[in-house]
Amino acid sequence: MENIIISTDRDLLDIQMIHQFLSERSYWAKGRSLETVRMSIENSLCFGVYDVSGKQLGFARVATDYAVFGWLMDVFILEEYRGQGFGKLLIKAVTEHPALKNLRRIGLGTADAHGLYEQYGFTGLSKPQNMMEILRT
Repeated sequence: MENIIISTDRDLLDIQMIHQFLSERSYWAKGRSLETVRMSIENSLCFGVYDVSGKQLGFARVATDYAVFGWLMDVFILEEYRGQGFGKLLIKAVTEHPALKNLRRIGLGTADAHGLYEQYGFTGLSKPQNMMEILRT
């Protein structure tokens, strides 16, 4: 789409909008502090989705070692821009990014977007019995 720009330039990110969406409107990051959002952005490869005027419409980030593993998270398109293919463009940009396309494994968690991610090669865990976590609430 020629009217959409996807960039990994952190200087373009609207941190306040990202924080507001994550902490107030997402199901996975309710209550996340602005400090935590800032730190997560500083330590991740971030993708912003923008219209031609520079307004940010969406976001995703990948925590990665750039060699073997990455974890995709905090993916969203603002509600008023959904249904226009921007999420697909965002996931395509993530999975085809030169710094990520040769990773052995990219993981993610989702409650409701399995169909979107499956279009880009994501599947259920190959060996879920091997996965463990520490979950702190």
